[in-house]
Amino acid sequence: MSTIKNIIKEHVTWRSQILKLAKADIIKTYSGAALGWAWALVKPTITIFVYWFAFSIGLRQGGEINGHPFILWLVAGIVPWFFMSDMITQGAGAIRKYKYLVTKMKFPVSTIPTFVSLSKFAVHLILLVIAIIIFLAFGYRPDLYWLQLPFYMLCMLLFFIFWALFSSMLSAMSKDFLNLVKSFTTAIFWLSGIMWDVNRIHTEWLQIILKFNPVTFIASGYRNVFIYRTWFWEDLQGLILFGITFVIMLILAAWSYKKLLKEIPDVL
Repeated sequence: MSTIKNIIKEHVTWRSQILKLAKADIIKTYSGAALGWAWALVKPTITIFVYWFAFSIGLRQGGEINGHPFILWLVAGIVPWFFMSDMITQGAGAIRKYKYLVTKMKFPVSTIPTFVSLSKFAVHLILLVIAIIIFLAFGYRPDLYWLQLPFYMLCMLLFFIFWALFSSMLSAMSKDFLNLVKSFTTAIFWLSGIMWDVNRIHTEWLQIILKFNPVTFIASGYRNVFIYRTWFWEDLQGLILFGITFVIMLILAAWSYKKLLKEIPDVL
């Protein structure tokens, strides 16, 4: 608990610097390109189009899902995935990317994954606005279920901040861990229900195992908001499993921070 309190204290003390560095990270990511910010939208747009074309035209498996157009079902699940996939890899490499803040400045290490997360989250907000416009164009109007969208967004942001802290600490100690994380990203995508409905699996124990995946919970949550019009407490099993995973990740983040903090400057 003392480690968690220290992490919180660092974030409160350095809150203005965190926001400034998050803005700087966004600028750094897209600076030097003629299209600039547009690149944040080009890649997701192309990816969505490719998957829609492959499943709807090529494989002819992209019909309506529970009475909803496949393209909308795809957009609802894949928009949060773009943030989560960036955080899985770039979050894990956050401390290595900004190692000068650790080796040349007296900067709180715990805040580095946070401002990287916030910069990716800003891009997510832009994609989310575009997704909402798409839903409005298809005649889907805002309703009370949309009020729970901030809940899923907060769950996603907090979980991957802790993931980034845990994984970036380990990646700072060993680049092999970072390479291992990158190699698993594609597997996580296909095992997380982004392109298929986890609830269609009839083997109960297998469905429970898959629902332990926080990516599955978040993607399903966004679909509950926009597609299925279901409150988050109605999927009590998924909520409990995510809560367990969240607590485990919080403990791992605090443990890695406490154990590795003093060693990282020398390793980097």
